[in-house]
Amino acid sequence: MNENSDIQLMAERLESLKAGIIGGLSVCFTFIITSLVNSLVLAKYFKTLASLEFDVNWQWWVSGVVACLSGLLFGVTYRYIIRSDKNPQLKAGGVLAFGLVRGLTQIELGWNADTILPCLVLAGESILWFVVGAIALDTAIQLGWIKPFPSA
Repeated sequence: MNENSDIQLMAERLESLKAGIIGGLSVCFTFIITSLVNSLVLAKYFKTLASLEFDVNWQWWVSGVVACLSGLLFGVTYRYIIRSDKNPQLKAGGVLAFGLVRGLTQIELGWNADTILPCLVLAGESILWFVVGAIALDTAIQLGWIKPFPSA
């Protein structure tokens, strides 16, 4: 390989890392907000959603780390999915792919529970996380913080 292509490859990797960091931070922030809403609003005022209340313990921290890592992977992947195209179906498809994989897993776990409603809330929350991540990444691209992956 020549030196020019190595530099270009490293620049693309750096842009992907920046996208991953922005995706991870935005999903992590949204995780914290939705955890607070679940515990302070939904679990308090709706008895069927009482299982959404959380304590800050090791399980909550593990969930937060998983959310941040999911956001990081989403950020890197989203940059490659949307490229420099202006296709809204690609954007929505990327968000739904990540959100539904996590959300449908929550629903599947809910089939074994007494009520499925809390799992449906968590599934919607999963999609919301990645919607916020996509908005953050689109904003970062518009502001020039991240360069979109070039279309072939």
